[in-house]
Amino acid sequence: MHLTRHRKAILFVEHTLRPGDGVRSGFTQANTLALLNFAYGSNMLSARIRQRVPGAQLVGIATLHGHALRWHKVAKDGSGKCDIVASEPGSVVHGVLYEIPSHEKQHLDRAEGLGFGYEEKDVLVECKTGMLKATAYVATHVDESILPFTWYRALVIAGAVEHGLPMAYVNGLRAIEAKLDVDLQRHALHMALVTHRSPRRCPEFP
Repeated sequence: MHLTRHRKAILFVEHTLRPGDGVRSGFTQANTLALLNFAYGSNMLSARIRQRVPGAQLVGIATLHGHALRWHKVAKDGSGKCDIVASEPGSVVHGVLYEIPSHEKQHLDRAEGLGFGYEEKDVLVECKTGMLKATAYVATHVDESILPFTWYRALVIAGAVEHGLPMAYVNGLRAIEAKLDVDLQRHALHMALVTHRSPRRCPEFP
């Protein structure tokens, strides 16, 4: 098993937004720093992230440049989960921005394993307003040979479809090889989130 460090699934952005910046209607910062989550794995699905952070509010979609999506993060269940790695110019990772109440960040930290296989690192994410400073969870345990479970891949695809990410990107997600979880109860539990999702379009960031 190969151990290394890679950026992982969650980004937090501190910035000030103005009316007309391409975010959801009514989103304001009122002279405070906003804690934004850039989800690009299963947390893109609104039902998934709100299981972990009930107060998460959809803001819009965004893009991380110079990175590629990987599925090699070793999870406690032995399967692969999404990760991001630095890649050649032109590579992008599409995702969804959520506003996370500061008092609930600890819940997401716990769900993602901050301090238990993850650390945080500053990155830049591009939205309509330009480049914003962000913090990413960085995975310290990866294995290039592992596969994601089919239910996890389904959650990622469902989130991408829910928020209208580019079809070519969605098709790339669908092409990822996955394996069936032998724990059928866990499989059914997670697939229920996919089955009962509510497709929608969210405010776009180029």
